[in-house]
Amino acid sequence: MSGITYRDASPADAAALAVLARRTFTDTFGHLYTPENLAAFLASHTDEAWTALLADPARHIHVAEVDGELAGYISVGPPTLPIVPDGRPIELRQLYVLKPWQGEGVAAHLMDWAIARGRALGADAMYLSVFVDNARARRFYDRYGFTFVQTYAFMVGTHADEDHILRLAL
Repeated sequence: MSGITYRDASPADAAALAVLARRTFTDTFGHLYTPENLAAFLASHTDEAWTALLADPARHIHVAEVDGELAGYISVGPPTLPIVPDGRPIELRQLYVLKPWQGEGVAAHLMDWAIARGRALGADAMYLSVFVDNARARRFYDRYGFTFVQTYAFMVGTHADEDHILRLAL
């Protein structure tokens, strides 16, 4: 689809990324949680938190933009998942695309960027977690060759979701 541009995020994107992160998470998963648990989770997506992430040299964030508005983003950085990896892993932290742009190749472009960035940083594996009932995302990751490692309790407020940790050899 034309009109989509891609670039590395800059500090000036902090507020837009905070809004995008809250919106995409709520659109995708908001119906699963009590208002209190959803609010507790979304409270971590502030302008200040995104400003700090964008200033962290170990975090790499790439965005998709349409007509000056963010349509999606991906973030990679050092592993935080409860894994015992060998080698030099990197973690895909977030990959979200607004609904109007899903199915338009945005996620694939962002994923290709993340894999290339991981390799350029010297990583030999990429890890991520995906909600067990997110069949669309799981099919997407399967196409890239990610394989199951273990289950993981992803916390949204006091609610524990069952996620699968996946791995891709780079």
